[in-house]
Amino acid sequence: MSSPVYDVVGIGFGPSNLALAVALEEEYGSGVNAVFFERQPRFGWHRNMLLDGATMQVHFLKDLVTLRNPASHHSFLCYLQEKGRLIDFINHKTMFPTRLEFHDYLEWVAASFARLVRYDSEVVAVRPHDDDTLEVVVQRGDELHTCLTRNLVIAVGLDPVLPGGVRSGERVWHTEELLSRLKGLGGREPGRFVVVGAGQSAAETVEHLHRTYPSAEVCALFTRYGYSPADDSPFANRIFDPEAVDHFFAAPEEVKRMLLAYSRNTNYSVVDLDLIDELYRRSYAEKVAGVERLRMLNASRLLGVEEDGEVARVRMCFLPTGEVSTIEADAVVCATGYRERNPLDLLGEAREHCLTGEAGELLVERDYRIAVDPRKSWGVYLQGATEDTHGIASSLLSMTAVRTGEIVRSIVRRSAQVPQGAEP
Repeated sequence: MSSPVYDVVGIGFGPSNLALAVALEEEYGSGVNAVFFERQPRFGWHRNMLLDGATMQVHFLKDLVTLRNPASHHSFLCYLQEKGRLIDFINHKTMFPTRLEFHDYLEWVAASFARLVRYDSEVVAVRPHDDDTLEVVVQRGDELHTCLTRNLVIAVGLDPVLPGGVRSGERVWHTEELLSRLKGLGGREPGRFVVVGAGQSAAETVEHLHRTYPSAEVCALFTRYGYSPADDSPFANRIFDPEAVDHFFAAPEEVKRMLLAYSRNTNYSVVDLDLIDELYRRSYAEKVAGVERLRMLNASRLLGVEEDGEVARVRMCFLPTGEVSTIEADAVVCATGYRERNPLDLLGEAREHCLTGEAGELLVERDYRIAVDPRKSWGVYLQGATEDTHGIASSLLSMTAVRTGEIVRSIVRRSAQVPQGAEP
């Protein structure tokens, strides 16, 4: 039995490839010849950080479609209209919906493309079939299936990162699993949490734990002296403009490094000022009351965590003096970020035909396509792992609508004919 041939196969079905599915349909109609493989059993985007009251850090107009097609029926505004909340949202006078509402929007869009997605399916190998197509090997349960594609779009997201020497355990968690771990506590009231990290997720976790567990002490452990505010001022936000990607891609390497360094405070290890103010307000109020549950273990470095039965022992160093101390906690939550997955790990035998630079890095073209042997007409596109070539905004939600539009136009431009075919 021959393998089906697709014009587009997507690995992963988070917001990036969901936006790609919308762009493909709006370009070709509902008969688009594409399929997406997703490891999760259903659509989900950082479900364990859908904290009550936590808001998005991007404007609602930077949804899956609006910057590419303001008339799209899959916009956040159309979602609000269908849900009967458009006027209510306008009256709310906010540009930043809650993360819970935005996730509901993403699920609403994903439901329209269920026919294109194979959940509980993991791509385990990619290899060249011929000069025109790639063979994609997919595992579903204990079975392996194959299909062929002319274009592969990789959007596999991020892997959580723990501090060096720290391992996940019964009492050591990453924020990636926060809510499910908290549910596992049952009705037991913890005595102390330690939250490691100084970014937005760390501050949101501290706020959530402090509010949710009124008898627990919440300790925020980080090397800075305090939380640093995110620079979301209008001029700084121009780094997220589509034009900025063009500028960054064409810039010399030393300029790219400079721009990345300059713009880190728009996205990395920074916190919304309103949340900083709220945590400070609580801390000060507790000092006035004489009962301090919110503790800032600032200018301190985590040295290690050791689980011992019912407690986790946290060793830390106060950097100004070098003093080492240990505290016990019911749980240690590491809000220590994520690492982009290396697309080469997925490409298998196909990597032999991908062009690389002097340091072994993938050469990625402006249209997010990996440069390959010119004798090959198949294409591999990246949605992620392009910060070094396309800038800080290249893989973020802010650019998703524009980026997917560029990828679709590239596929059209490089194809001998407009993709057509039966629904998979």
